[in-house]
Amino acid sequence: MLGTVNRIVLGVIGAVLLAAGVGLSVAPGPLGGRHEPLLSAANRERYLHAEGWWWWAVLGGLGVCVLLALWWLLAQLRRSRLPAVAVDTGDGAFAVLRGRALEEAVAAEAGALDGVARCGVALRGRPGRRGRRTGPRMRVDVELEPHAVPADALAGLAGPVLGHARRSAGLPELPAEVRFRITSHRARRVT
Repeated sequence: MLGTVNRIVLGVIGAVLLAAGVGLSVAPGPLGGRHEPLLSAANRERYLHAEGWWWWAVLGGLGVCVLLALWWLLAQLRRSRLPAVAVDTGDGAFAVLRGRALEEAVAAEAGALDGVARCGVALRGRPGRRGRRTGPRMRVDVELEPHAVPADALAGLAGPVLGHARRSAGLPELPAEVRFRITSHRARRVT
């Protein structure tokens, strides 16, 4: 989705710049002269003493543009999920394992552990940009039931669950960051 947003933003910026360039080259009058000001003294005076709502509309529009620009910048810096992992089949060829499939398999296996209420998994990393490749790593968010022992859940997750994921993806290592939360529950009333 971020790639689509980037293309749309670049297309809109390009269209605005193209329209401004064509408009400035064709427009007669003060915009046509090289040493002429963009706004004449009469226009500056008119805009300075304009209606009160006009300035609020300009400031509101600029504020929306700044917020959209900040959202776009933060979206660029956000870590994206790894779409696929190349698995060596052993015969010189590679198979492609979808990142979502690996995430769902790990989440299902971790969710079956004793004391785990819910589990969310995100596969991070870069598939190889500009010659640099960062290996895949996982972020696992585990919601524990109130009676669960975190050490047991971590041992089950670090041992068999991540071991199966590493072997099935053909990876020598699969670093993982695990975050635990406890399910909130209400105390029962005693009457």
